Amino acid sequence: MFVDKVKVYVKGGDGGNGMVAFRREKYVPYGGPAGGDGGKGGDVVFVVEEGLRTLMDFRYQRHFKAKRGENGRSKSQHGAGADDLVVKVPPGTVVRDAETGELLADLVEHGQRAIVARGGKGGRGNIRFATPVNPAPEIAENGDLGEERWVELELKVLADIGLVGYPSVGKSTLLSVVSAAKPKIAAYHFTTLVPNLGVVRIDDGRSFVIADLPGLIEGAHEGVGLGHQFLRHIERTKVIIHVIDMAGSEGRDPYEDYLQINEELKLYRQDLVHRPQIIAANKMDLPEAEEQLELFKEQLDADIPIYPISAATRQGLKELMYAAADLLDKVERETPPAPVVEHQFAAERKVYKAEADAPDFTIRRENELYVVEGERIERLVQKTNFQYQDSVLRFARTLRTLGVEDALRKRGAENGDTVIIGGMEFEFNDELDL
Repeated sequence: MFVDKVKVYVKGGDGGNGMVAFRREKYVPYGGPAGGDGGKGGDVVFVVEEGLRTLMDFRYQRHFKAKRGENGRSKSQHGAGADDLVVKVPPGTVVRDAETGELLADLVEHGQRAIVARGGKGGRGNIRFATPVNPAPEIAENGDLGEERWVELELKVLADIGLVGYPSVGKSTLLSVVSAAKPKIAAYHFTTLVPNLGVVRIDDGRSFVIADLPGLIEGAHEGVGLGHQFLRHIERTKVIIHVIDMAGSEGRDPYEDYLQINEELKLYRQDLVHRPQIIAANKMDLPEAEEQLELFKEQLDADIPIYPISAATRQGLKELMYAAADLLDKVERETPPAPVVEHQFAAERKVYKAEADAPDFTIRRENELYVVEGERIERLVQKTNFQYQDSVLRFARTLRTLGVEDALRKRGAENGDTVIIGGMEFEFNDELDL
């Protein structure tokens, strides 16, 4: 089964927790702190595997979670970082954030990597918090949570040359006789439901990948027929072979078919109509094909090479394949190679500017409760280890420094009121000696 679009869940590993520990060695009465840092959580990494041709495997596994980092240890030993979770994808895979639609990666080269969910940093152990004022702190941080998101994977077939045309014009037959591919061939529309790839090798030693793509009909750019299922796969092809039933065997007008297919390409993506194109005038073994071809040449106002062929009798195929190889060579010479990068993310870089004096948090009332919200504040709650008094006091001092205490007091909070931050409940007390 050919699968070219899936939605999966990815989560980076959580960071390991830092540790509170002290040196307890003989003859070392004031050993000091010795709690190590937690290890980093593993990243979820998509890697291109050139042997894959479909997203089929993702139908059976849709959740990918990297392992968390190890917790810190005593004797100042840091926890080990977790290994990355490597997920193999086929060449031509586009990765987008399912919620925002943001482009995360466009993976085309074998071995190309993209981190789609980063693991959390490990929390610091108490060796990091020793000061002259507090040389033996009971403070350690929890590790950061790993990133998590739903992503959409969309496969756009990587082929040098794409065959386009109306249904039943002979694209699959053409592919089957010029390569070793074995597409399904039958005398009804949309026999080809998925792209079929074949490698063409010509006598002079050159070779290229050719794709038989599902037939187009009017309105395909809006999703009619196979619509977008087809059109996404034509985007990466360098050359287009436009296959036309020149015999008009179904009562169609070859020139009108030619115009309509090009219009669908243009409406889907403006640049596709300018993609180098060859016309394969197929079914020349049938009656009236020669007459239709002469009329077609008179009507055609574009300087596009036309090759009369018959995929059924193999007439003219050698000339067509040589012409396609020559045009492909020309396109590749004129197109500068794209730089190879390990991570290929969206080109636009977002810049966020903080407003002057804008607080990092908001406060709202829910009946008798005060709810404090803000990414920085909630992250502080998540990282604080509330088992230790020193950690609790450090948390309270940070809230006071950030202005949370004053803001609560202005909203009417009094001692004993309940404050919720990051899903945890706290009792408001502005009389603590910090």
